[in-house]
Amino acid sequence: MDQLLKIFAVVAIISLPLSGCQSEETDSDSGSDSDFVWAVNIGGASYEGVDGTVYEADNSVSGGTVGETKIVKGSQDPTLYRTYREGDIEIARAIPIGVYDITFHFAEPRDYGKGDRLLTAFVNGTPVIENLDVMLSRDGKVDSALTVTIPAIPIEDGELNINFVAAAGEPILNALVVQKHLPREEDWKLVWSDEFDYTGPPDPAKWAINVWPARKVNDEDQAYTAREKNLRVENGHLIIEAFKEQYDNAEYTSGRVYTKGKDDFLYGRFEVRAKLPAGKGTWPAIWMLPNNPFKYATTCEPGEDWQGSAICDAWPNSGEIDIMEHVGYEMGHVHGTVHNEAYYWAKWEQRKGRILIDDVADAFHTYALEWTPEEIQVFVDDHLYFVYVNENNGWQTWPYDQPFNLIHNIAVGGMWGRSGGGIDDSIFPQRMEVDFVRVYQREAPAAAD
Repeated sequence: MDQLLKIFAVVAIISLPLSGCQSEETDSDSGSDSDFVWAVNIGGASYEGVDGTVYEADNSVSGGTVGETKIVKGSQDPTLYRTYREGDIEIARAIPIGVYDITFHFAEPRDYGKGDRLLTAFVNGTPVIENLDVMLSRDGKVDSALTVTIPAIPIEDGELNINFVAAAGEPILNALVVQKHLPREEDWKLVWSDEFDYTGPPDPAKWAINVWPARKVNDEDQAYTAREKNLRVENGHLIIEAFKEQYDNAEYTSGRVYTKGKDDFLYGRFEVRAKLPAGKGTWPAIWMLPNNPFKYATTCEPGEDWQGSAICDAWPNSGEIDIMEHVGYEMGHVHGTVHNEAYYWAKWEQRKGRILIDDVADAFHTYALEWTPEEIQVFVDDHLYFVYVNENNGWQTWPYDQPFNLIHNIAVGGMWGRSGGGIDDSIFPQRMEVDFVRVYQREAPAAAD
């Protein structure tokens, strides 16, 4: 090939799974920094998740009616979602005083329509999830697993109390995980970054620009341009800005940059500090695609324009990793996702998680990925909310053994962006501001004497 790709590979990866999260209480006076977790399989037996989380059998939970679903899709732990409680559910558990991330696991067992089940979850009297429609949140797919993480919940009196109120239907819950938030480890070495400490177009030594018409991918409504109006660096930030305007047979314009052919990465920790756009119709993303999209393709011609192709299966076969996606009709719901041949939306088997962040459009947050040969972990502000484990059963579930490149963009509309009720033209212009992009790796440990 004409140019040398810079591939930053982790020489020795130390895996940091959610594993080790045992359902054992920690002495609140011990001052321990270990991550305390209580995990419970609602309505079911004890269970060890694929990531090592140990769930107690139904414990500290009352109310509602226990039910069972035969098949659940969309999770590496389908057994976990097969039992649930439905109705007036209450959870009461003594836990040490502290600050915790709480993950709720749901799967809608009934073929409900939009708005047929709307539930609000309260933790110690404070609403933390409001009017959640599980069916809608899993793209209208019944029996699909949904995880929702609420970060940084303070427990000030040594008691965790959770209850639910339904605006429609009855509350439902399949499992619960309570985990102490720990800051990331400090043994990462910075190997690549853009701090955007310049003015003008994105650094051409690090970023390439897509110039595309509307509808090329995902039925998106915008045209991507290389104009300064849509893409620029100013005041220390990369600005990607979307406008309502007629341009190149499109009704909207925006920007999309990527590192392919500039810098491509195999494993490591990736951090992007960003502030997101707001409003119905916006669909910003910080994500990754393979440098060689044809590695696991089976229906493509060499060099084919595969993005948006209905024939070439380079996607999803060769994989995609989404560090952050956000759709403006559901403000504050941040998604981390993987796509591959075995598990993607068309098969009802999408592997993803979501975390609720109140001020994504008003404040900068750090969206991060830790990627090793064993697993993928996705974070916001170091709150872990999605884990995908290498099942070691072929490229169909793990095409993530090759270099990927970083992508930043704002889509307008598209299949997902419009699914909440179309595009609100009154919101534009809207921008995503990126403060920095940093890539880290771990060095091999020193050899023993």
